[in-house]
Amino acid sequence: MRLSISHETTYHYEDKVRASIQYLRLTPHDSERQHVLSWQLELPRPVRAQLDPFGNILHVLTMDEPHEAIIIGARGLVDIDEQREAEHESQSALPFLRFTRLTEADAGLRAFAEKACKKRRDRTALIDLMHGLNQYMTYTPGSTEVDTSAAQAFAGRAGVCQDHAHAFLACTRSLGIPARYVSGYLYSENSEHLASHAWAEAWLDDAWYSFDVTNELARPERHLKLAVGLDYLDACPVRGMRRGGGCEQMHAKVLVSPTPAPVISVQQQ
Repeated sequence: MRLSISHETTYHYEDKVRASIQYLRLTPHDSERQHVLSWQLELPRPVRAQLDPFGNILHVLTMDEPHEAIIIGARGLVDIDEQREAEHESQSALPFLRFTRLTEADAGLRAFAEKACKKRRDRTALIDLMHGLNQYMTYTPGSTEVDTSAAQAFAGRAGVCQDHAHAFLACTRSLGIPARYVSGYLYSENSEHLASHAWAEAWLDDAWYSFDVTNELARPERHLKLAVGLDYLDACPVRGMRRGGGCEQMHAKVLVSPTPAPVISVQQQ
């Protein structure tokens, strides 16, 4: 599947911002499952690409002069291998056993994981866990905040894709299985579904397998990966800080659509 992405985020401030810095993980990289055909960022000024500790492509946008708004755009074409179920990497998966404030497993999450998986530690067990979390935590926009932890969302039995991913990470790590947060895009024929998305990956049989709790999908055939990390804070597409500005208004517009691959004609000699 070839996906076309158009993503624009606009920040407006009540007063002038004296200075700001934005960490952008808005650029996908090639992998066994995806091939980037073209990609460009549209930013107020040129910035250099670098790699963060998790191997994500990172751009740091620094604005030293006063400003009242920032517009950040990303566009490109990416081919997705719909048949590939797992991805292999040479880096150790052990760092992804570590809990964070957002993914700490409390007694409730640990008990839920044990009940769903029992003694099993394979893919079918984590698929059962994925389905169980989807049924237990209702997808409810506005029910949580960006800093809501997995334990808090689980206790409230509601959340969004970020909370589903955090709860899955908490449960999976409590079982001794490395798991990581994934940010990216999802193509859906349902126009009401947010195209900007989050899911999880778990390390099984020396490969990373995807688990999308929100959509109950264990094969990422319509997913485009941007970044990975221990939790949302490591992998979110845009994260920043500023001095001044007062209240902030953020508006994001994301469009993900399939694009037919060009037909190559071969002339017979």
